[in-house]
Amino acid sequence: MTTLRVAGGRVLRPDMTVVEGDVLVDQEAGEILDVGDVSEGDERLDADGCLVMPGLVNAHCHAAMTLLRGYADDKPLEAWLQEDVWPAEAELGAEDVRAGTDLALVEMIKSGTTAFADMYFHVPEVAAAVERAGVRARLGHGVVTIGKDEDDAVADNEESIEVALEFDGAAGGRIRTAYMPHSLTTVGEAYLREFVGQAREAGVPVHFHANETTAEVDPIVDERGVRPLKYADSVGLLEPGDFLAHGVHTDDSEVELLAERSASVVHCPASNMKLASGMAPVQAMREAGVNVALGTDGAASNNDLDLFDELRDAAMLGKLAADDAAAVPAEAAVEMATAGGSRALGFDAGRIEVGANADLAVVDFSAPHLTPVHDYVSHLAYAAGGSDVRHTVCDGDVLMRDRAVLTLDEDAVRERAASRAAAVAERAA
Repeated sequence: MTTLRVAGGRVLRPDMTVVEGDVLVDQEAGEILDVGDVSEGDERLDADGCLVMPGLVNAHCHAAMTLLRGYADDKPLEAWLQEDVWPAEAELGAEDVRAGTDLALVEMIKSGTTAFADMYFHVPEVAAAVERAGVRARLGHGVVTIGKDEDDAVADNEESIEVALEFDGAAGGRIRTAYMPHSLTTVGEAYLREFVGQAREAGVPVHFHANETTAEVDPIVDERGVRPLKYADSVGLLEPGDFLAHGVHTDDSEVELLAERSASVVHCPASNMKLASGMAPVQAMREAGVNVALGTDGAASNNDLDLFDELRDAAMLGKLAADDAAAVPAEAAVEMATAGGSRALGFDAGRIEVGANADLAVVDFSAPHLTPVHDYVSHLAYAAGGSDVRHTVCDGDVLMRDRAVLTLDEDAVRERAASRAAAVAERAA
């Protein structure tokens, strides 16, 4: 057994208290061995002046969309998708997806994210990128059946199931999978009923977009006479382990249903604000017992993958949505970005305690904007940024040391992604 000692700093405990101490990691098992007064360790990672916190979890994104960062802005969701994003995505090949995913992974590692969920296509390339980068991920092939004939629609669903079966447990267990129908309005009911059933038989969860805009909610209510999540429940989409993105326009009955079914919601505040989708009732969800996680969505609608930005946005927007300055306090926002995300994705991480996955972010508190420190958790929610992360550790391995990413060549990744993005934009035009 080789061990890593994250030494000389303070540690954020699961109850959101902060104590002085070290974290000892079993690098072979990828688990936390001890927290507190630690005097051993084969390797030392300096945390002097830092707070050691659980690695952040980006519970909903489309990683390769980094290639479309800034490509189309300032439009509502439906027009943005149909006029800009989907035509550009039609030009993406496997090598483009790999380049965009590598760029996303560098960005996430540098901002302390150690796990993420990704709904996209060319999933084998995404999985290869994840394995090399050293992070943890819940991956799936996104399914859209609208505008497709029967054969193509079935093939799209079959690919999502096949990908889930092939890659679950890959990268030494760091990769898990899910069946990922895009949304309740972009995948037909017959396909949902058939392939959700196949996913249940395979033992994989389901991830989908829901209640993101009123334009997504109203057609379901008009055509079916029920709220979208009631419809989702009728086709088997809300079971423990399932997680849905956005949930912006979710009423009280749907919040209650989510709590009853133990399904998770991934709140994407920056994307929801940028696309004017609305404000999710996060405080009401949490009070009802719904597990809420945080996600960035794709870089085309955010436009970055820094989960510290989502922390701040979630806390701020939650107060506006509830009309209550005490809603979604700092502790809640940090919990959503760590333990909440880990629960949503089914990882034994998001907390620093013996036996948990050794997924850590070491945040440097020496910067002027983090001085003085009256409250560490407050600073994590309202003042810290991804650039304050000094080291990133996942599964016991050091992925970034002193701001240098060790598992990917940052300069080469940036150069390749920029070249690929330019070519995609030219083809789309």
